[in-house]
Amino acid sequence: MRKTTSLNAVSWRTWGVRGLGTLAVCLLTGSLLAGPAVASVIASGEPCAVSDLRGVPPPPLPPPPERKPAPITLGGDALAGTGLAVAPGAPPLPETLTANSWVVADLDTGEVVGACGAHRMIAPASVQKILLAATVLPKLKPTDPVVVTPEDLDFGAEWDSKTVPLQAGQVYTVEDLFLGLLMRSGNDAANALARIAGRERGVAGTVADMNALARQLGAWDTYAATPSGLDGPGQVSSAYDQLLIFRAAYAHEPFRRWVRTRSHQMSSGLLIQHDNWEYLELPGSLGGKSGYTDIARHSFVGAAERDGRRLVAAVLGAEVMPARGWQQTAVLLDWGFAQPRGTAVGRLVEPGEADQLKSTRQAAPPPPVVVDPSSGGAGPALILAAGISAAAVLSLATIVFTGRGRRRPAAATASGKAVGTATASTTVAPPPEGPPASPHPFMGQPPPDAAPPAPPRPLMGQPPPPEP
Repeated sequence: MRKTTSLNAVSWRTWGVRGLGTLAVCLLTGSLLAGPAVASVIASGEPCAVSDLRGVPPPPLPPPPERKPAPITLGGDALAGTGLAVAPGAPPLPETLTANSWVVADLDTGEVVGACGAHRMIAPASVQKILLAATVLPKLKPTDPVVVTPEDLDFGAEWDSKTVPLQAGQVYTVEDLFLGLLMRSGNDAANALARIAGRERGVAGTVADMNALARQLGAWDTYAATPSGLDGPGQVSSAYDQLLIFRAAYAHEPFRRWVRTRSHQMSSGLLIQHDNWEYLELPGSLGGKSGYTDIARHSFVGAAERDGRRLVAAVLGAEVMPARGWQQTAVLLDWGFAQPRGTAVGRLVEPGEADQLKSTRQAAPPPPVVVDPSSGGAGPALILAAGISAAAVLSLATIVFTGRGRRRPAAATASGKAVGTATASTTVAPPPEGPPASPHPFMGQPPPDAAPPAPPRPLMGQPPPPEP
């Protein structure tokens, strides 16, 4: 009796092992088929940074009004998303790139030569001062005197931020402030210019004007919270927007002159020098502006001219190693000049054009994503993997119930309710007498006219019930 019970236990464990083995093989096969498909979806975009350094993620976005409609990608569909957009046959990218967002474009025609993460929104840091300059320059006269106030020197939690430095109560000209803004990235100069340009509305009014100008230029990735570029709630921009803003500022002759000035003596007698004088010494340099905060990391916007062709480039979210922001911009400009005129993967929109696109293009839901089976997409492989997994579960269930059915005759013999002949390996019951067996009942119901059930099987580890 005990030998028969032991054989039944061995048989049940054998079926269980077989079932689990079948399930494991099916699940492994399904995962191997699904794995490459899922990987192809995740790794479908090219990273912007060539080096293996990782930037800091941008801050959470605010809810600025009138966000751009989803169906519109300013500059062309090739600039959508966070992937790489370069022309066929383009030379290899510089290996020193660490920027999370960069764009190279023709300053005159607006043709985008190449980009990566063109519309990725990142904190801009002090390159935002270019937007401030483009906003307030038409409102102010360079020769007008300005008295600096203590409020201009108040930076809140950023008390140690970069300054010209200006002195409270000292009189400066508007040109002094602009040069301190662009050459020394003075946050005190930014506050002073924003205050006087905003008049009765003050700094907050100038920040509102900055956002209005960005909207009018088509810089829809940009939201200003501070005039200086010091990190503020939801303050973001993109490399694409920075080129739009630089073009708008570069249209003013004083800006073109100020952004290339190497040194300047202010009205107070203070002599200041350009922070990025190395960039100004490069052949054909047209000037540039740098920025840095802990959140934004390093940013730079700069332009250059060669053989009558002018290019401008912007990098956002870069690291200082293995190359500084201005150096990454310089090698991107070299990369752009190495490609023939007319090379374009997109374009910079003209002022006012973005709002025209919005009014002429009706908002529509995004089209469904269709995966071409020949492209190695995830759809067919995932469906096949799901089918294999379902078949594995059904196979296991069938094995379990088949094993239970085969175990019943031996159990009946062990309890004395069936008559059979015991052998050394198993106990076989003779076919039952009487009418043919009725169809198998529904799961969980006892079969009709069945013999009294056998005593319950003891729990694992307990001795069998006493023999009658």
